[in-house]
Amino acid sequence: MEQFHGVGVTPGRVVGRVRQMPAPVAEPPAGVGPAAGTTAEGEAERIRTASKAVQAALKERAAGASGDAKGVLEATALMAADPMLVKGAVKLLDASAEGGARSAERAVWESGAAVAEKLASLGGYMAERATDVLDVRSRIVAQLRGLPAPGIPESDSPFVLAAEDLAPADTATLDPAKVLALITSGGGPQSHTAILARALGLPAVVAAEGVDRIADGTEVYVDGAAGTVATDPGQAEADAAAAWTQQAAALAGGFDGDNRLADGHVLPLLANVATGKDASKAAESGAEGVGLLRTEFCFLDRDTEPTHEEQVAAYGAVFEHFSGKKVVIRTLDAGADKPLPFLTNTDEPNPALGVRGYRTDWTSPGVLARQLAAIAAAAAEHEAEVWVMAPMIATADEAEHFVALATEAGLQTAGVMVEVPSAALTSAHILQRAAFASLGTNDLTQYAMAADRMLGPLAALNNPWQPAVLQLIKATCDGAAQAAAATGEPKPVGVCGESASDPALAVVLAGLGVTSLSMTARSLAAVNAVLKTVTLDEAQSLAQLALAAASADEAREKVRAALPVLDKLGL
Repeated sequence: MEQFHGVGVTPGRVVGRVRQMPAPVAEPPAGVGPAAGTTAEGEAERIRTASKAVQAALKERAAGASGDAKGVLEATALMAADPMLVKGAVKLLDASAEGGARSAERAVWESGAAVAEKLASLGGYMAERATDVLDVRSRIVAQLRGLPAPGIPESDSPFVLAAEDLAPADTATLDPAKVLALITSGGGPQSHTAILARALGLPAVVAAEGVDRIADGTEVYVDGAAGTVATDPGQAEADAAAAWTQQAAALAGGFDGDNRLADGHVLPLLANVATGKDASKAAESGAEGVGLLRTEFCFLDRDTEPTHEEQVAAYGAVFEHFSGKKVVIRTLDAGADKPLPFLTNTDEPNPALGVRGYRTDWTSPGVLARQLAAIAAAAAEHEAEVWVMAPMIATADEAEHFVALATEAGLQTAGVMVEVPSAALTSAHILQRAAFASLGTNDLTQYAMAADRMLGPLAALNNPWQPAVLQLIKATCDGAAQAAAATGEPKPVGVCGESASDPALAVVLAGLGVTSLSMTARSLAAVNAVLKTVTLDEAQSLAQLALAAASADEAREKVRAALPVLDKLGL
């Protein structure tokens, strides 16, 4: 038995045979011009036609997807028609270009490489977009050759999908009825693979070096909670997988919409959603409200700002499923990995630290005010209790300005995202201006640890169990208590990052003083099953245990050892 160790991002234990992602599209040969009888104009038209066909195919797949999958596919579709990629390829067709004339396939290949190299040089989130460009490049070349687009392998029976990493467009269209688990040698805990595996409820292990070399057909045992993959499993592993199947079935639909700790302490479990379809599923899963409504999906895949009416309809499609319940809506989180042609500057040298989220109001004033007006209009048409929050708030002055904008729009409950360490450390001042805070632990972790959350080699750093991150969460909750004492008003602190979906970490968050948890709807039942077995005092003791740890691994191991229910449930 050979064992591989990585980062577990979705719990689950399965046994299955490996299918490796197919080999990438072969590089077109250099030094070969267009076929006899063709012209540069003809080849240019082929490139434009192929890019439009790829874009149309991705849009069609996006139309049948929802949530994170829909956003990823729409963003990739937009990139398929990227002017830098297409115009760059057309220029390379010219016989006077350096290196001479090229075939359409070779021109696309070289143009894609140039665009990807430029993005990679920018670092941070833009570097992650380089992978997307190369994926689109392969799809256009396959289209030019008349070949099927690269993607998930076909199989008559369920399998464990292995890869170095998965392209966003592939990850977004996984069929959970065929794919038992995901294992990758690259990627990180917040990569597209990880985020969408959580959304689909697939056991997944990322950053497990060597799994992309496991031979096709090899039987493996995947433990998504432990972050391990083992070849040639025995009876013990088969029994563990069978037990997990039973446990998963028992957990499915196991949340009744009222989360309480063992001593009756109320800790609402909310859902992260992006569309009305997501909201419908979340409501069916028992979500007590929405802790994060991502609004950027209304803005993606377009060159102009959506109209007031379009925005009202998009937000209302979510509000209608949570009448009388809280819906926390995040204003546009554009920039970094979500550039928008009409709002953001793609030439920023370090976009993760640039004009993103709330900061876009500095460079493009008016967009945020119009969005707040649309949110207020949608709220007026429905019975949901609408709260609004801004991403990337770093100072008390910013919080005060955002609250003023929201109040002017007619929205009475305005808060902030705590993703920047400065916001955590000054939360007492910020929450004297804002009504609430929501911890975006994905970004908070990457900024605290100076570790790009998309990079596999930094996966160990990019871990919300890091004691430094837990200290920042505690500082936020402590600041909220101080602000509540100063103002005489409650100052709730929620968590809407992926950390909330980890049942063990959810216990720690409760102990640190967090007042609500928001996660993918698929995680609600598992988190509830663990939280209802501990009292608030026990959660606080475990939180102190994690805070005192010297490392993320030590914090996680000590807390998990004190929660035997996790092993019982296969979590």
